[in-house]
Order: sequence, then structure tokens, then C-alpha cells
Amino acid sequence: MRNQMIRPIIYKALLEAVLKLNPIIMLRSPVMFVVEAGAFLVLLMILFPDTFGADGRHAYNFFIFFILLFTILFANFAEALAEGRGKAHAEHLKKTQTDTKAKRIRRNGEVEIVNSTELRRGDVILIEKGDLVPGDGEIIEGVAAVDESAITGESIPVIKRAKSDFSSVTGGTTVISDWSKVSITADPGETFVDRMILLVEGAKRQKSPNEVALNTLLVVLTIIFFIVTITMIPMAGYLGVVVETSTLVALLICLIPTTIGALLSAIGIAGIDRLTQFNVLAMSGKAVEAAGDVSTIILDKTGTITYGNRKAHRFVPVQETLLTELIQAAVATSIYDETPEGQSIMELAANMNYTLCEDHYRVGRVIPFTAESRMSGLILSEETYYKGSVDAIVSHIEQHGGIRSSQVILISEEIAKEGGTPLAVCRNNQVLGIIYLKDTIKPGLREKFEDLRKMGIKTVMCTGDNQLTAKTIAQEVGVDDYIAECKPEDKIRVVKEEQAQGKLVAMTGDGTNDAPALAQADVGLAMNSGTTAAKEAANMVDLDSDPTKLIQVIFIGKQLLITRGALTTFSIANDFAKYFAIIPAILSTAIPQVEILNIMRLHSPETAVLSSLIFNAFIIPILIPLAVKGVKYSPMSAEKLLFRNICLFGIGGIIVPFVGIKMIDMFMQFFY
Repeated sequence: MRNQMIRPIIYKALLEAVLKLNPIIMLRSPVMFVVEAGAFLVLLMILFPDTFGADGRHAYNFFIFFILLFTILFANFAEALAEGRGKAHAEHLKKTQTDTKAKRIRRNGEVEIVNSTELRRGDVILIEKGDLVPGDGEIIEGVAAVDESAITGESIPVIKRAKSDFSSVTGGTTVISDWSKVSITADPGETFVDRMILLVEGAKRQKSPNEVALNTLLVVLTIIFFIVTITMIPMAGYLGVVVETSTLVALLICLIPTTIGALLSAIGIAGIDRLTQFNVLAMSGKAVEAAGDVSTIILDKTGTITYGNRKAHRFVPVQETLLTELIQAAVATSIYDETPEGQSIMELAANMNYTLCEDHYRVGRVIPFTAESRMSGLILSEETYYKGSVDAIVSHIEQHGGIRSSQVILISEEIAKEGGTPLAVCRNNQVLGIIYLKDTIKPGLREKFEDLRKMGIKTVMCTGDNQLTAKTIAQEVGVDDYIAECKPEDKIRVVKEEQAQGKLVAMTGDGTNDAPALAQADVGLAMNSGTTAAKEAANMVDLDSDPTKLIQVIFIGKQLLITRGALTTFSIANDFAKYFAIIPAILSTAIPQVEILNIMRLHSPETAVLSSLIFNAFIIPILIPLAVKGVKYSPMSAEKLLFRNICLFGIGGIIVPFVGIKMIDMFMQFFY
């Protein structure tokens, strides 16, 4: 099955490799443009030998031309193959973009059926069970379960609700239950999927600063070696040596860094493509590259380090309170609480054989939770029940003439030390006990944070929990630092403080209040399930809405940088062997002493030049899998990483050409 998917990509890449021979396209890669110009010059020598003084050297020039041609084709194939993987993903996304019908709501409340292409920013539509969401938008009323598998590949439906951090919907997804009213946030052609298609196709892929700098270096090296090659003409003339133009072309092509020049674009495209394979959309190559240089990661606790949905673990009564009294009060405060915590309290009470009498609570007035009060409750005719943070409940009781319970403080501190969250419950002006909410840490995170520490990356956990809870979770998971009782402004403050020290910062978020920090961070990873504001502020979007994926993004970013550096080292090191092949071939007839440089004992000047060119050409397709897949990355310090790459790709880049050129030369002896 996998071969059936890969073969069409390879076939298209082969065709694209030929189409990319257009000189205008080749200008995007100056190094390979020089190779094409050299091939064209040799072709003219073949077609017009008298004009260019190449009579009698048809076979030799013919060999050089075809080797140069295949060098260009291999380079184009590498880029086309990397692009092909992205285009295949884009084709899959395009299938989600059908011209669907939309139920647009007029100002008078009437519903009209229109094509999705007629929708504009600000239009309000109705989506119901079975409908295909016709465009990007924000739910402004209602709740709906949405199947986003067409975009993310994840089959589990996502609950979307108005006025929450899970209110945005994406065009091409399917409503599987309930209904919602949606305000359209993007015009046709500007939707999230449209932008994603453009990015993965590479149509608007911007080169990252590192890639631009490396391209500049390659251009400078090409100019230097061009000058060196040109100066060979007067030097050879002074020595009475006639150097053929085709040999000078071969010398130039062998000396300039053609290997990295051929693979540079493929490496950058493949880096973005590797992210899309993990369902992460990078807005630019710069974002991927920045991920590789990140020094600090800011992570939310809830939903990132822990699973997020805290569950009621135990009821802990205080003083003379009976367990049944505490359970009854907890149920009263939770019967109308639709949050996961509230539902888990009801489940725990049911598991403890508590008999619920709903009629008793129907006459009550619900007190909703607010960020200011930090508690919620239910007011009945004779009694009032509240649950909330320990500080809020204790303060509420004292304000109404109640007495502070020291036992409540002791129990809450013990729960916090265990990494749990204490939730106090009171009836009228008396604290009845504590609900122990437990939040489970995701497995394997401690090992991942240890890997990040080896790379010199600092991890900071942000949580709204109190100091004790935050400290316990931080120690258990192994983060370097933590911020308790964290507010949105605290996140952006930490980002700016780290950046002021010259560090690159990454963070995750999904809410509108995360948007400022996501925009400030060098790598901002927004959740696809989050708000439109968060996704627009970030430079990466995780389609699976898995905050821990930021760690994988950093690994991929580092792999991109290491791959580029490793192949650059290998390419430059390659030139060392070619000096010992071509220089003796050019000068040994006039200066016999130069023959001492022929340490590979190559058969003849012709085989030396051709063997070097053939090796120069065929090393490109050999390295294509490495460029597309990336150099294997293991967490380690920068010093160890540099040492490993110098040994493997530097020394290896010197040794491999000696062996390869010699083997090709031995084969070429049969032709010369």
C-alpha cells in the first residue's frame, strides 16, 4: 500500500526534474545555475567543435555534458521529491474543499440556502447534525460535536461550544450531533485549509534566515572558485599547458559546493513536510528553524503536563461532619455543574451508593462559577451550598460570621503536597470538608524533559494552582521552573524576560488570553481546537490539539538544522579529494612533480576528471533520502553534537570521495 502511494510521487518528481531545467527556475539556486551554464557551454562545444576548438574530443566532451546534465536532474529531482510529499498532502486537503451548501441566517432570522463560495466574513450560518461545515468560523450560540478527521486524521469528535476556548470550527469538517450558530471569520480563498494547502504545496514557502545565509555562503564560494578556475588559464598558458574548456568547466563544478546546493531547498521543504506528517502546520520555514534554536519552553500544566480533566478522588470530611453530609453538599453544588470536575463529583458520589433526589434541587437558584469569586453553588429555600477554592470558601464564611477551621487548611495542604487540588465545600456558614481532585500526569514526560535538559533547553510550567500544588507537580514531572497562580500577563512577562537574555522561547496555548504570549514567543504553537485569535497569533498550529507535541516540534527543528549543517560539512569536505584528482590531471603533463599529488593513482587525466564528475553527480541521489528524512538526532549537548558531526560528516566527507573516485576510475579504465 505504501509503495502505491510513493510511486506516483516519484513519477511526478521525475517529470518535474525535467521541467525545472528552465533557466529562470534554476536561478533560484545559483550553484545549480552555474552547473547548468557549464553544461550548456559544453553542449555548444559538442555542437560547434570548430568554433570552440573542441575538435577530436567529442567522446570526452559528450561524457562531461551528460554527467553535468544528470547532476542538474538529480538536484531537481531532490527538490521535486520533497515538494511532491507536500503536494500529496495538499491533494488530500483539497478533497475536503467541496462546494457545499450553507444555511445563512438573515437579519430577520430567516434561513436561506446558499453556496459556501458566497459566504463572507461576518455572515452567520446554522450548522446541524450531518452538515459539512462550509467555512471557518466561531460558534456564537449552541454546542455541537464536530468530526475533524478530514483535517486532522483524528476520528474522535471534538465538542465545540460558544464562549469557550473550543469555539472555532474549520471548513470541511462534519457536524455529528446537535446544532450551533457560527459567525464566519474568513472569506473564500483565505480559510485555514486554503492557507494550509498553499504552505504544504510550497507555493509561498519563504526561505528561513539560516537558509538565506547558507545560500549567500554558497554564492560566495562559487564566485571564489570561479575566479580560481579562470586564473588557471593564464597560469597554464605560462607553463605551456593547454587546458580544455570542458576540463575547466569540470574543475569548477567539482570545486563549488554542488552537493549542498542541490539539496538545500529539499532540506527546507522536507523540514516543513515532516511537521505536517505530525499534523503540525508551520506558517513558514523560519518557524521550523526557530524551533531548532529554542532555549526555553513555556508549558501549561493543565492539558499539557497533566491530562487536564481533574477528577474527584476522595471526600474528606472535617471535624464532626458525617461523610454523608459532605457528599450531599458536594452533590448540591455539582448537580448543575457541567464541567468535567463537577461531573466527576457526581460520579464519585454515585459510586459511593449515594441516592440522588433531583426534585429536591429543582427549586434552587444556581450560583455560577466566576473568576472573581472562585466558587459556585446552589441556594435552596433553607440552606445555601458552595464549593470552591479553600481561600475563597474560608473568606466567604468569615465575611458571613462563620469561624475559620484550621483542620480545613491542614487537609488542603496535605492534598496539595500530594499534587492534588483541594476543593472546599460549605453549607451555610460551616465548612463540611474537602473534595480531593486528582490530576494525572501524562506518562513519559519526565524522560522527555530530561532529554530537553541534555540539549540545554529550560522548561517552565505555568499553572493557576497554588504554590504547594505547583511545586509538587513540578518536582514529579521534572521541569526546571514553575509559576504558580499564573495569569495571562505572567506568561508574556516570562517570554519577554527570557528573550531579554538572548534566548529563543517556545510556548503553547489555545485561548484568546494566550494570544499575546503566542505572538511574542519565537515559536508559538496554537491548538486547532482553540480560538481563532490564538491560531492567528501563533506561527504554528497543531491540528491534533496535543500541547505536548511542542517537544516533538523542537526535535524536528533541531533535526532540520543538524541535517543542513551535516550535509554542508560533507559537501565542503568532498572538495578535498577532488583537488588530488583534477589538479594533477591538468598540470602533470607540464609539471611532472605535480604527479605526487595523484595519491589515488588515477589511470589518466581523462578518467580523473570524469571520475570526479561522476562521483559529484551520483553523491546527490545517494544523499536524497538523508535530506528528506533528516539526519538522526539524539539529545546531547552542542559540543558533543558538533564533535559527532565533524567526525561523521567532516572526516567521512573527506574519506568517501577518495574511495568513490578511485572505484569509478577503475571502472573507467575499460573506456580509456
